[in-house]
Amino acid sequence: LNRRCFLYCNGLMDHICSCQPSPAHNQRQWYSRAMPAPITGTLDGLMKIWRYEGISSLWSGLPPTLLVAVPNTIIYFTAYEQIRQLLQHYSNGSSKNTSQQSWWVPGVAGGVARVWSVTLCSPVELVRTKLQASRMMYKELLVQMGRELKHEGPRSLWRGWVPTVLRDVPFSVMYWVGYEHLKRLGGQTEHPSVPFTIMAGSLAGGLAATLTLPLDVVKTHKQIAIGNGSSSGGFSLADSSTLEHLRSIHRQQGVRGLFAGLGPRLVKVMPACAIMISSYEYVKRQLR
Repeated sequence: LNRRCFLYCNGLMDHICSCQPSPAHNQRQWYSRAMPAPITGTLDGLMKIWRYEGISSLWSGLPPTLLVAVPNTIIYFTAYEQIRQLLQHYSNGSSKNTSQQSWWVPGVAGGVARVWSVTLCSPVELVRTKLQASRMMYKELLVQMGRELKHEGPRSLWRGWVPTVLRDVPFSVMYWVGYEHLKRLGGQTEHPSVPFTIMAGSLAGGLAATLTLPLDVVKTHKQIAIGNGSSSGGFSLADSSTLEHLRSIHRQQGVRGLFAGLGPRLVKVMPACAIMISSYEYVKRQLR
């Protein structure tokens, strides 16, 4: 699972996963994308995909990604702003000046907003993770998930919810506290410039991503393991607790295993946070 986790965190799964049709499924269509040479890293993967498949191939897999990202982002930022304003009102009276808000307000608002977005989007995220990590068609995945629903009930759709929340809530708390702190240090609490939001967003996102990566590794392992019957150290990967899973990874692979895919995660998270927060601040300023 360590290699699968690296590939998933790397964002390269859609590009290198290949599946040869079996005799019973001659009409099955799939990405026949085995690379001529092994991929050794993020930059190496990007260059080989570009060279062998063309630049447009770097954006394959975009629809399922947007299927999760768009509703998740809308729910998250809408909930964050509403909760932040509510907490600020109760902590500072009627003041709307963000420079006067308590340090804990953005952290609590971000954490609560993330719980809502994760809970509502978790089933869709589960489908996306399985599609990227396994060699299944949509129909096959639906059949497998139907069996899971029959045997385990609706809770199977939220498999990976606990490690996702344990990863994303601390990430959101650290991110928003760090971002707002950088805004205060830079004296740009009310109308931060676009270059400043890009810098502050990427730094806050990079720190939060690094500290929460072990929980992201566990979340990816759990969601990949659904229906695979995967086990490690005598217990099921899908059914083990988050703490048991962390201990198992540390026992088998050491600290390095807990931080598998750190480089690709930073390459993905830092620019994403920078773009997201700068767009958020710009639109919020224009709407005012």
